[in-house]
Amino acid sequence: MYKHILFATDLADDTDYIITKVRKMRGYCNAKLSLVHVVEPMPGYSYAYLGIEDIEGQLIEEAKNSLAKLGTQLAVSENELWVEVGPTKSKILDIAQQVGADLIMCGSHGRHGLSLLLGSTANAILHGAQCDVLTVRLPQ
Repeated sequence: MYKHILFATDLADDTDYIITKVRKMRGYCNAKLSLVHVVEPMPGYSYAYLGIEDIEGQLIEEAKNSLAKLGTQLAVSENELWVEVGPTKSKILDIAQQVGADLIMCGSHGRHGLSLLLGSTANAILHGAQCDVLTVRLPQ
């Protein structure tokens, strides 16, 4: 079946349901698992308004720490954790090709913040991926 699953996560607190599905799919297929989170770049003018020089750097560090915790939880090696900066769709698709994923798993929609972006991202991944895509709908 699937040999390499890429889990594209927004690292939201309410993704335990998706994590459970990822764990089950991985176990069912006995597949390798990689994790990716994409930090959307902040527009340059936002730095002036917020008065903080390296907000993006802080977001990247927080994402790396959160992804490392998730990697530990899912028994994913450190070299299979990816934090990227850029357009979410293209970065996820790039990593999928780079690692040779034959399945991308992601949430189908969210309720707030970056989760909301993942809804449109899931649709873009679905239409742009060269492998299978499994979108997991969060329960209401």
